[in-house]
Amino acid sequence: MDDTDRQLISLLRKDARMNVATLALKLGVSRGTVSNRLRKLEDERLIVGYTVCLRPQAEPATIRAWMNVRIEGNQTRSVIASLLGEPGVAALHDTNGRWDLLAELRAESMADLSALLERIRLIKGIANTETSILLATYR
Repeated sequence: MDDTDRQLISLLRKDARMNVATLALKLGVSRGTVSNRLRKLEDERLIVGYTVCLRPQAEPATIRAWMNVRIEGNQTRSVIASLLGEPGVAALHDTNGRWDLLAELRAESMADLSALLERIRLIKGIANTETSILLATYR
């Protein structure tokens, strides 16, 4: 991957729907070059998909929270499998430092969030958690 590929990916992160002609204009290369690079990045599985990012206001009733998870012993794989099977876990990230995992949670109400937290805390292998509710997003 070179600088042009990195710039291409950066443009797609800002707007994944940007057409090839616009990408080519912004990068100062031909449309064929952009098409070939996109195909290569996809074939090499560096780009694995395109997605929609919603503004937080688009889902006003959804409660979002971040949960830090500490795992006891060598139960990481089973904890990850359990968390990925939980519908309220929108994303799961491996981290370093005090916490082992960071889970992005989504719930329709505070009662639903409470039930979700209780289910997660009962997963065998979870030693400790700390949850913060997302209040605002500035990006």
